[in-house]
Amino acid sequence: MIILMGLAGSGKSTQGQKLAAATGRVWLSAGQILRESGQFDEILNSGNLVDDMLTVEIMAHAMAGVVREGKNLILDGFPRDAKQASWMADNIAEVIEQIILINVPKDELLRRLKARGRADDTEEVILQRFKITEQNMGEISRILGAKGIPTVMIDGTGTPDEVFARLANTIADNHNAV
Repeated sequence: MIILMGLAGSGKSTQGQKLAAATGRVWLSAGQILRESGQFDEILNSGNLVDDMLTVEIMAHAMAGVVREGKNLILDGFPRDAKQASWMADNIAEVIEQIILINVPKDELLRRLKARGRADDTEEVILQRFKITEQNMGEISRILGAKGIPTVMIDGTGTPDEVFARLANTIADNHNAV
């Protein structure tokens, strides 16, 4: 299992889908799963997060379905905070290969998010998401790092193909080191 992390607009979904297509893994996006359920629109549209353990329950169910099919995963947007990372550390750390943090400057992220035109992508909501995510990414890396799971940062600027080349090289380097 590979975990993709980064601020909103960093390309996690684009890169996760490209990686899934290239490797046969299954891409699971917490945000997409929660949005598609239709149950959490008010929370998500305000820039806030769905309850930790409810998110864990929903994602654990989705992950279990993929594992039952005998496939490996790429997680996008999960875990989002220390509680979710602790659950992963206690329950599934042995199957997590690495965390890849896609790093993009905030001014570029704001431009990208405004361009995609999602209803919940107002500047106020975007900045709220950035604040929440930044507060949690270091803690997630620390918790999972204590279980021996490496966090690798890649440059998320450039074309999707350029970013994907960096992502693929990072994954190949990690597998060669194991």
